[in-house]
Amino acid sequence: MKAGNIEQFQHLSNFRDLKDFNNHIEQWMIDLKQKFTKSELIALKRLIRFSAKVAGISNAKIQTLVSACHEAGQEISRSTYERMLRKAKKFGLLIVYNTTKENGKQSHNVYVFQRYQSQIVSDSSTIDVAESAKIDGAYKTNNLLETNNQNNINKRNENVQKDDKLDASFTSNRVPTEFRDLVKCFFDDYKTIEEFWKVITIQTYYYTYMSIDDKVSLAIDAMKQLIRNIKFGRKVRNIFGLYYAIVGALLDREYESTLIEMYEEYAS
Repeated sequence: MKAGNIEQFQHLSNFRDLKDFNNHIEQWMIDLKQKFTKSELIALKRLIRFSAKVAGISNAKIQTLVSACHEAGQEISRSTYERMLRKAKKFGLLIVYNTTKENGKQSHNVYVFQRYQSQIVSDSSTIDVAESAKIDGAYKTNNLLETNNQNNINKRNENVQKDDKLDASFTSNRVPTEFRDLVKCFFDDYKTIEEFWKVITIQTYYYTYMSIDDKVSLAIDAMKQLIRNIKFGRKVRNIFGLYYAIVGALLDREYESTLIEMYEEYAS
């Protein structure tokens, strides 16, 4: 690959824009923050800042990045930066491309951040997506602990061909792209993504003042809380029921804040 200015490598970007890039970095940090030392995190965050002009792409020299850390009062060594890069590549956070000058000599590298991908089902969390019921506009958990029901679910799952599963690209256009792209990192299934957005539609039905951007922001905040709950070991029997509860709590908090602001304005 030939060396050049940052715009030359724009085609390597995996993100729609800077906001999309930042959303994925947040999710990466939930998984990987503890795997880097304090100095390595300083180096990583500096590289992330240098990857803003073209979302997720940087071609800054290592010495430039190290010097930027020093100027900010965060002194790290070149070896720390290189150690951070080795870890980031190992975890799949980064891909590093070598470039060459016109004379064939090696030039500085191009760092390409990757979209977050995760398998959230682990030994510490039990997730059952299949069974949930909507009652009076709210999601109510079925009795999934009953042995017979669970066996029936397992039997149905055994009869389903894995090849028949449709990924996020089949999601309805009614679901905003930004929300779909975040959720598919964890649930790459069109039906699951649509069910999550249905929760938002139900919960905000009477909030006529909310714009679509407001709803997307709410949906993303609630999804991040859901994922944190799962990753921190909470056992979840009904992800839609938990998501519904989280969205409701966020709306209640916003309502309380509005009342406080109105009271303070009236009191003054």
